[in-house]
Parts: sequence; structure tokens; C-alpha cells
Amino acid sequence: MAAKRTSDVVPLCHPLPLDAVEISLCFDDPRAVVIEAVVRATARTGVEMEALVAVSAAALAIYDMCKSIDQDMVVERVQLEEKTGGTRGDYSRS
Repeated sequence: MAAKRTSDVVPLCHPLPLDAVEISLCFDDPRAVVIEAVVRATARTGVEMEALVAVSAAALAIYDMCKSIDQDMVVERVQLEEKTGGTRGDYSRS
């Protein structure tokens, strides 16, 4: 839901019709959660902001649920890993 509300959270970000939003959580390290968002749209623009907002909201929801157990938690490294399409073309973090 956060991805769909990106334009309400990020100034100057326009609303986009999203085709799909997928969130995955990975618990390989017992002290960390890796959150990944995959967002798809047929619009002629990128959906990086929608994916970043989705990941951030998921991280904050996890923080909210776990804060009574560990107040030393840290939300860090929200970053774009890969994108395809949009006016600037493809991107992949090296």
C-alpha cells in the first residue's frame, strides 16, 4: 500500500498506476532482515521511488513491531539495486 501512496509521502512525486508490487523478506542473518521490493508499471516513467517507499515502510513496520524487544535496531541502506525501463533506461548497481 505504501508504494501506491508514494505521491502522498514524497513531495513533487506524481501518482502512477502500478501494475504490481511484490515485497520479499530474507532472514539469512538472525540479526538482520533484508527487504526487497519489485514494482512494475506500464507507464512511461520509472518506479524507483515507489519501490524505495515500499521498502522503507516495510522496514518501519518491522521496527514498530519489534521495538519492545530491541530499541537499538537500525534501519539502513535503503538503495536502488536494479531497474529496467523508464526514460533513463536500465540501471544495475555494480
